[in-house]
Amino acid sequence: MRQRMSGSQRRTQVLGIAAAEFADHGLHGASIEAIAHEAGITQAYVFRMFGTKKALFLELVGDAFDGFTDAMGQAADGTQGLDALTLMGAQYYALLDRRTTLLLQLQGFAACGDPEVRDVVRARMARMWDTVSATTGLDPVAVKSFLAFGMLLNNAAALDVGEVDEPWAAGVRTRILPGLFEHITAETNR
Repeated sequence: MRQRMSGSQRRTQVLGIAAAEFADHGLHGASIEAIAHEAGITQAYVFRMFGTKKALFLELVGDAFDGFTDAMGQAADGTQGLDALTLMGAQYYALLDRRTTLLLQLQGFAACGDPEVRDVVRARMARMWDTVSATTGLDPVAVKSFLAFGMLLNNAAALDVGEVDEPWAAGVRTRILPGLFEHITAETNR
């Protein structure tokens, strides 16, 4: 016999199931029917909780970006410059085992043909940029380089490069050392 869940417990359960479904299948390929079935509820109940399939997707994608941004900001709290960037990078690296979250970010980018999705992803990327920029105080070239490495790491996690025994995968897995960004400045980029 199933134990009855509170509304917040059910919502949390559905968000977890939906995160995996959207991470694997994207906005258009994900199935509310599959989510409801796995949760043991009706599709109507899922729609009652979230309104629309897209609203559920947008919530999950927003949370996927915010989780990384918040964690990086907290890791570097009270530091600036390259020291802050090093702490943020270490935190980002530590979060790479959250493959579902990373896939949700990538699915968000993939669905940017939809203006509502594009607006949410733009806002979350802006927040991530602003967090790194404001926390570190570094110039845009350093921030851009740092976030570009992060996107490569997202793609590597999506590809499960840890399971690939090839030179390119070993190169992608190479750990980025703290001093890497010392020479990447607007001045050296002229």
